[in-house]
Amino acid sequence: MSIGLSTALSGISVANERLRASASNIANSGVSDFRRQQVEAQTLESGGVKGQLRQVNAVGNAAEADMATQKTATYAFVANLRVLQTQLQASGTLLDIHA
Repeated sequence: MSIGLSTALSGISVANERLRASASNIANSGVSDFRRQQVEAQTLESGGVKGQLRQVNAVGNAAEADMATQKTATYAFVANLRVLQTQLQASGTLLDIHA
């Protein structure tokens, strides 16, 4: 798999995890013993990112932060999807040229 494809796929995966975690935080904000979730992204030396889900001992409701996380994760998801589409189109063009 090319570096562009793996980088875009890892970005899509981390953005998806951020969306899932923030949605869970919003859905469970009224539960008294719920522990908030947060995804931390780490850049990999080989390219791409890796997400680490962890529980946060935060007090209070952070709905504003969760909504902002959902927006940024959505933008990251779409941006990585566009990179993936462009990479696949470029690969298809190269295959057409060589055929």
